[in-house]
Amino acid sequence: MTLRLFAASLLTVALLGSTALAQDYFTDTEGRVLVTPEGELLDYIPDAADVVVKVNRRGQKVLIDHYGNIVATEISAGQYLDNRTTRRENFGDPQDAARLPGVDDFATRERYPAQSRTEDDFFPERPENDDLSGTTGSVPDARRDDGVFEDQSLPGDGIRNDNLGQDDLAAIDPNTEIIEEKPAIEPDITLDGKKSKFEITALQVFLDREGASPGVIDGKMGSNVSKAIRAYEKITGETLDPNNSEDILTRLGINGGLPVMSYEITSADAAGPYVAAIPEDYSLKAQLPSLAYTSVTEALAEKFHMDENYLKELNPGVDFTIPGTRIKVINPGTERKGTVSRIVADKARKQLYAYDDAGQLIAAYPASIGSSDTPSPSGLHAVERIAFDPNYTYNPKINFQQGSNTKVLTIPPGPNGPVGTVWIALDKPTYGIHGTPDPSRIGRSQSHGCVRLTNWDATELAKMVKPGVMVEFID
Repeated sequence: MTLRLFAASLLTVALLGSTALAQDYFTDTEGRVLVTPEGELLDYIPDAADVVVKVNRRGQKVLIDHYGNIVATEISAGQYLDNRTTRRENFGDPQDAARLPGVDDFATRERYPAQSRTEDDFFPERPENDDLSGTTGSVPDARRDDGVFEDQSLPGDGIRNDNLGQDDLAAIDPNTEIIEEKPAIEPDITLDGKKSKFEITALQVFLDREGASPGVIDGKMGSNVSKAIRAYEKITGETLDPNNSEDILTRLGINGGLPVMSYEITSADAAGPYVAAIPEDYSLKAQLPSLAYTSVTEALAEKFHMDENYLKELNPGVDFTIPGTRIKVINPGTERKGTVSRIVADKARKQLYAYDDAGQLIAAYPASIGSSDTPSPSGLHAVERIAFDPNYTYNPKINFQQGSNTKVLTIPPGPNGPVGTVWIALDKPTYGIHGTPDPSRIGRSQSHGCVRLTNWDATELAKMVKPGVMVEFID
């Protein structure tokens, strides 16, 4: 029986509310019910995308979430009622016992204490026939001797990608920022005298072309530029003088031309698709056809690795919605090529380094990496899979609570999605490297545990890595 067929079959079970549950189970003891490990009736029908159906050694179907936690076990309604009656008799006066839903006229909804139950109270003996052909297989090495599944870790990160056939869950909201400024390990590099915005832009573009990403190009000197200068020196082995604007402009002339170029807005640029706005509420996000850009300027700014306000500043009074309009944009570097064999996520420096198989640094990116409240992982973790333009699954019953949303929601893909344009999943569930709908804050704030890059940096990195590449988190 397939997972979706099994989920559909559960619709026939009366799981509409605790009062209805009690009534239906007393009138129909031949039905099947879902019981949680605590002995309670499951008060909702899990979506097929949110659970995996396995069979334990007793022949019972067990619903497991994508972290390996048992959500519920399917047993007969008669068995469920027999167990409740037995426990009530063992406790004697029900006033002295903790209450459970569905037990005669018990008024409260508290669960029985964990110490008052045994495994057999909830799971009947397994059938004599152990032939489970035609059903989903059990999890290898995941059972105790009595046949009940051990709690185990299964991959799951909230990201769905149809090409990969994945529907997973996330334990944190990747779109939530935590502002937590920490002193930099190295002081920011300062420039001599008063440099023009054009000169600083030239420096940022030069670094961008050399694989030392400064993040959003905005004509401003800051920590991301300082980190990029130091990364450039690691990549090339050369010392760069950021004050020598003439030398930087000369180098730019050799490897791509001036830092600012002319661009003609195309019909495709003007057409989009675009959405009017991106709501904060996840239920409203789920109703959108996509989490696309909200304007031509937002789309063009990301296309050319620049700050949206800087784009408008370079083009005062311009109507960006008219095809054929010529504008000034940043002339960024082309996408880096190569094979990344190792990644280092430096939490203190808020920077991610990508190395080839010879140990040579080939790219560096400013990053927002975990906070003290929700830290990123430590040690080594492998890249598990890569999803471009991914959907995002929100499940409040298992994960974080967003607003007043209580239902499972599928957030459509798009650059303004919770994880931007790409998700690089790690073997530690719920953690990964991903893009962002707010590139201007990269490297300047902390994340909820994951590694957040600009959409263009995350996409560039994703094209150079494969599953199995190790990611080392250092403090």
